[in-house]
Amino acid sequence: MLRLPDHWVWDSWYARDDNDRWHAFFLRASRALHDPHRRHRRATIGHAVSTDLRTWRLVADALVPADAPSWDDLATWTGCTVRGPDGRWYLFYTGVGRAEDGLVQRIGLAVSDDLTTWHRHGTGPLVEADPTWYELLDRTLWYEQAWRDPWVFPDPGGAGWHMLVTARANTGPAGSRGVVGHATSPDLVNWTVRPPLSTPADFGHLEVPQVAVVDGQPLLLFSTDAAGTRGHGHRIWVAPGHDVRGPWDIAAARPFPHPHLYAPRLVAGPAGDWSLIGFLDHVDGEFVGALSDPIPVRYRTSTGLTATTAPVTTPTG
Repeated sequence: MLRLPDHWVWDSWYARDDNDRWHAFFLRASRALHDPHRRHRRATIGHAVSTDLRTWRLVADALVPADAPSWDDLATWTGCTVRGPDGRWYLFYTGVGRAEDGLVQRIGLAVSDDLTTWHRHGTGPLVEADPTWYELLDRTLWYEQAWRDPWVFPDPGGAGWHMLVTARANTGPAGSRGVVGHATSPDLVNWTVRPPLSTPADFGHLEVPQVAVVDGQPLLLFSTDAAGTRGHGHRIWVAPGHDVRGPWDIAAARPFPHPHLYAPRLVAGPAGDWSLIGFLDHVDGEFVGALSDPIPVRYRTSTGLTATTAPVTTPTG
């Protein structure tokens, strides 16, 4: 697994280059903070390279907070990396700024020719929450303005690109407004915010959403540490659908049980196989902050998404 002696590692996402090397991008913050809850306001986007998703070589960080004043001058958070039709790499990320004390989330873009050196696209955010459908900052309702964790994928019919976003509806009980936010683009740069692809289903938020077709079934994967009465202690959820473009019935989601994993990603293998890679948070009461080895998974209608091997944990160290 990827465990750094001097930094905590948490949310991650993956890209594969032309040389069959995997690139992991992940949030990281110094263990010198002592309290892992402080990591969110110090997060940068780290970068490591692997040929097998198990042994990683750390390279230079992909992105750090911008110089002040800027909309993303406090921390850079979770995103995704895709290759555009122009051959360049596009890293969509969440940014928070000092001006709002990190409470307002927006989505930005950095671009690279080689997956190593990244440059911000423009000086402002790329996609922001539209109050037509989405909740803006109101601390009487929720502790932040949720608009983060972009997941970008090409339209299966060739009609541009889709972006999924961790968002909250602007109506309904305050603790149950979590929805899958949605935006579309013809070119990865110009985006139009659309209505959510789900309706509230008793989750406070749906973090790190991702779509994939596993064993022939379109799936939405998400995590939540702010569940309503449906939570029952589960934090990783999978909802089946008819199409990766949604809409998604969150009420039909099933939990993926794992004692310590959070914010996993579905990663495709060369033979059509799939694995989950996420971060290990608390084991025996201690925050671990390390990425797991791949957990092979299968999807069956009768059982949902299940691991094909027993979960493996790590000592806290």
